[in-house]
This record gives sequence, structure tokens and C-alpha cells, in this order.
Amino acid sequence: MSNNPEKDDYKRLMDQKRFFGEVEQGLQIANREIIHSRIPTLNKESVLSFAVVVARMRATYLEAAFQISTTDHALEPTQESVQRLRNAREMYEEGKAAFEALRYAIERGYVDVDLS
Repeated sequence: MSNNPEKDDYKRLMDQKRFFGEVEQGLQIANREIIHSRIPTLNKESVLSFAVVVARMRATYLEAAFQISTTDHALEPTQESVQRLRNAREMYEEGKAAFEALRYAIERGYVDVDLS
């Protein structure tokens, strides 16, 4: 340790940055290899197709909610209609989370996307 605590702090900060940079680089390589072995082609068409599936899940969820409001409007919703709504919501939330995971992976450079 030197007699200059500010210099020591700066060196430690630079060492930490280098460490995390190396970890991130390793994560990129690992993610690229693993993801591309399972999903070899990502392009505008495949990503848009995935987005359409999520849009359908959203529509199914909203449709289930509106069916309750139009079918059971004067009554308490039935357990069956609430279960249908819950299932539709869970499916939509899973699809939305998966799409966000894909977006994150693209932004972090974990997957290659054919931009042509």
C-alpha cells in the first residue's frame, strides 16, 4: 500500500472495472454460445413473429377480462371465469417476460441478430 490513499482507491476502482469488464465479456461469450445453439436464427422476421405471439396472449387476456364484464356484469364473476382470466394473465405475463429477456439479450450483445 502506498502513502497516497486516493491513488490506492483509484487503482482499486480501476481493478474492479477491469474485473467486471472481463466477467461481462465471459458472460457474452457463454450466452452467445448457449442461446445460438438453441435458437440459431434471430432476424427481424423471427423477432416480429415472437412479438405477434405475445400480442395474441395480450389479446386473450384482455378478452377474458371483457368477457367477465359483459357476461357477469350483474353478478359476481364465476370461479371459472376468474380462473380463465388468471390463466390468460399468467400466459401473457410469461410471454411478455420472455420478450423482455430477448430484448435484454440483444441489447447486451448476448445474441447476434441478422439486421438485413
